[in-house]
Amino acid sequence: MIKIAIAEDNSFLARSIINKLGLFDDFKVKFHAVNGVDLMAKLAADSNVDIILMDVQMPEMDGVVATKEVSDNYPHIKVVMLTVVDDNHIVYQSLRNGAVGYLLKESSPQYLYDGILNAVGGEAALSPSVALKAIKIIQNPENFEGEQRDFGLSDRELQVLCQMEKGLSYRQIASNLIISPNTVRRHIDNIYRKLEVSNKVEAIQKAYVNKLI
Repeated sequence: MIKIAIAEDNSFLARSIINKLGLFDDFKVKFHAVNGVDLMAKLAADSNVDIILMDVQMPEMDGVVATKEVSDNYPHIKVVMLTVVDDNHIVYQSLRNGAVGYLLKESSPQYLYDGILNAVGGEAALSPSVALKAIKIIQNPENFEGEQRDFGLSDRELQVLCQMEKGLSYRQIASNLIISPNTVRRHIDNIYRKLEVSNKVEAIQKAYVNKLI
């Protein structure tokens, strides 16, 4: 019996994944987490899990950051990204952070089944389009590492960015840095503008690629 955890913030998609997995008698879904913070809390209570199907875009702590947390703290657990996002840099960062697979949510139940078996068996589990990206990453890793740039971020903005990477809320960041939530919001707006991104996931990915955090 393969014990599976799911990290997915969309309840409808989570139910769809659970239904797909329910077609196979050798799978057992241990629990469903709604984001990386929730996932780590549930793993702290019960880490008897073989594999995690990890979404990328989640609030509080996204899947790429959560993958590194799982790899660092629970190396016996395999992580397979299950997402609609197949951006080159997110694929690269996910694999670098310890993911052993990267499947798209459009995958059929049988393809998902085979991917999970491959991952648990020590093989890579990659959708065809992602496999091509992985080959390019291996062939030209320097294209994905990126040159180190600071993007004009101030020391305070870098501090806020590091707090964001931990999946903290505005209020938690404000408390840690002894500033107001409105000031945190202003710093985050500036971070997005300077990094030329529109959300936290993109900001953290760009920060990783450019070695800002």
